[in-house]
Amino acid sequence: MEAASKEENAIAADSRIVRYDDLVPCLGAFIDSRTPGSDKKENFTIIGPGVSENPDQHIHIAEPHGFNIGGARQPPGCTNSQHSHNTAEVFYIHKGKWAFTMGEFGDDTEIILKPGDLISIPTNVFRGFENVGEDMGYLWAVLGGDDPGRVLWAPKVFDMAKDYGLVLLENGSLIDTTKGEVVPKDAKVMPVTTREQIEALDKYDFKDLRECCIMSEEDVLTEKQGSVSRRKLIGEDAKLGWPHGFSVSEYRVNAGEEIIDDKLNKPDVIFVHEGELRLVVNDDIWDLKAGDTATIPKQASRRFENAGQETVTFVRVIGD
Repeated sequence: MEAASKEENAIAADSRIVRYDDLVPCLGAFIDSRTPGSDKKENFTIIGPGVSENPDQHIHIAEPHGFNIGGARQPPGCTNSQHSHNTAEVFYIHKGKWAFTMGEFGDDTEIILKPGDLISIPTNVFRGFENVGEDMGYLWAVLGGDDPGRVLWAPKVFDMAKDYGLVLLENGSLIDTTKGEVVPKDAKVMPVTTREQIEALDKYDFKDLRECCIMSEEDVLTEKQGSVSRRKLIGEDAKLGWPHGFSVSEYRVNAGEEIIDDKLNKPDVIFVHEGELRLVVNDDIWDLKAGDTATIPKQASRRFENAGQETVTFVRVIGD
């Protein structure tokens, strides 16, 4: 009986860990996926359905958490076109140098972020992002809600999509006419975003955008216990304190240190940014490396150990 229990736990662990090396990308997730400059981006849905417009998008963990976890991996010069979201959109920069631009044409303002920085972009504003570094970049993302809704695209995105055979339907799915697909008779094509819709969106200047960011070296509310530190990034008493539906903290644990935490009855997701993290969940050991994501079952005991020789940095998202 004991051996069977350990085997079951191992299977459960495999279903709750998404390793960076095992991520399954979608190269045609959005209406701009054929536009030059945007055609090499990889989209990942790690937890939850995300906002992908491609029905073939792979979902790693479908279990509802109250928020979604995703990722974007893009080579230098690759752009995600201007769009708006219905729920919170948070990015933690894992790899690369990124420019986040605001406004219909991306020329209202911009900010450059590096690994370890975080940005939370509120709803009702056009945003886009580009890898402006020299190496492959990766953004780890948190979207609010179990269903983050549809993306509202800038009008020029629709114009460019027509040139490359992509049609977006009102139900949020893509039709690829280059593959012989046709719009179903009972389907409606997504109308191009109107001038009235655009004017109803908020406008951001640099000061507004900077207030949505926390830099890796920024002095924010930090709790320390010995050589273990927790930076509060998003939440009721954090710098980014407006409602998100979840909280976000960043932990730094030196070699030989650990954190023992109480059981939680809330979704609890871990992302390793740097180093090696050992998660002890009940009696199971989960070893995680940089880029890995894990979701801890509710009511399980949890212990966080530095499993390497260097400081481990990890991000923790807890549902409200």
